[in-house]
Amino acid sequence: MKQTFLKVVLTTLLFLVLLSCNVRSSKNLMSGNPVFPGWYADPEGIIFENQYWIYPTFSDVYEKQLFLDAFSSPDLVNWTKHERIIDNEEVKWVWRAMWAPCVVEKDKKYYLFFGGNDIQNNDEIGGIGVAVADRPEGPFKDLLGKPLIDQIVNGAQPIDQFVFKDVDGSYYMYYGGWRHCNVVKLNDDFTGIVPFPDGELYKEVTPENYVEGPFMFMRDGKYYFMWSEGGWTGPDYSVAYAIADSPFGPFKREAKILQQDATIANGAGHHSVIHEPKSDKYYMVYHRRPWSETSGNSRETCIDEMFFDEEGYILPIKMTVEGVKANRLKR
Repeated sequence: MKQTFLKVVLTTLLFLVLLSCNVRSSKNLMSGNPVFPGWYADPEGIIFENQYWIYPTFSDVYEKQLFLDAFSSPDLVNWTKHERIIDNEEVKWVWRAMWAPCVVEKDKKYYLFFGGNDIQNNDEIGGIGVAVADRPEGPFKDLLGKPLIDQIVNGAQPIDQFVFKDVDGSYYMYYGGWRHCNVVKLNDDFTGIVPFPDGELYKEVTPENYVEGPFMFMRDGKYYFMWSEGGWTGPDYSVAYAIADSPFGPFKREAKILQQDATIANGAGHHSVIHEPKSDKYYMVYHRRPWSETSGNSRETCIDEMFFDEEGYILPIKMTVEGVKANRLKR
C-alpha cells in the first residue's frame, strides 16, 4: 500500500515537472520568418476575437490575383489558413489584381476593403471595393456590387487603403499609389464617403517620399502615420513614418525604420502594426523578398517586434529569421 502511494506521488510530481517544462518551452517558442508558407504580401495584421489575424495579398501575376486568403493564430506561432475568404466569383467587377486587404470590425460585422484591377485611368472599371461578413474568416460578400472609390483623385491611384477609427468614432480611409495619398471620411455603413466640415470629399495628405501602403495607429495621444517608399519590385522598398497631433497631419517625415538587410532579405515594406495591449507589445507585420529570389512576386510575410525610445520615436526594425516569441492572447 505504501509503495503504491509513493508511486502515485512520484508519478504526479514527474507529470507536474514535465508540464512545467512544456509550459516554459511553449513560452519560448518563436514564430520564425516567414510566419506561414507561400508567397504573400501587403499583410494587414489585427486582433479579432482573441486571435491574431493576417490578411495578405496572394503574391502572383495580376491575372492570378483573384482571391484572398487569411491566417489566424492564438499565439503568433501556430497559424491556421482560411482559404478564399473572398474571390472574383463573389466580386463580379474584379478581373485581376485583388490587392492589399484591410479589415475592420463594426457593429458585430467585419468589413473587408480591397483594391481591384489596378486601374490606370478614370475610364477603366476598378478601384477600392468593400465586402462584409459575420465572421473574421468570412465568407465575405460584396457590399456594393461596384467599387467604393473608382476615380483617380489628386493623382492617387485608388489602391492600398487603410481604415482608421479615430477617438471620436469617425472612420477615415487613407489610400493611394503613384506617390500620392488621400484621406476620406466613411459614412456609418461604409457604403460611401461623406464631406469633411469644409465640404471637401478628398484631402491629400502626402508626406515626403511617400509611394504607397499607408498605415495609421495611435500611441500616447499621437498619430503615427506610416508608408512605403521605393519600388515594390526593387531592393529599395522600405517603410518610413511621421508623428502628428491630428489624423490629417501635417505629416513630417521622421525616419526610415524598415529596409533591406544584406544578410536576410530585400524589398521589405507594405506593412501593418499589431498592438497587443496585454503586454503592450507592438509588432510590425510586413513582406520581404529573400535574396535568393529574383521574381518581384516572391514575397513572404514576416513579423518582427517594434520598439520605441523614451521620447516616443520608433527605433529601426531589425529583420530576423527567428521572428517573435509566442504571445498567447487571453480568452
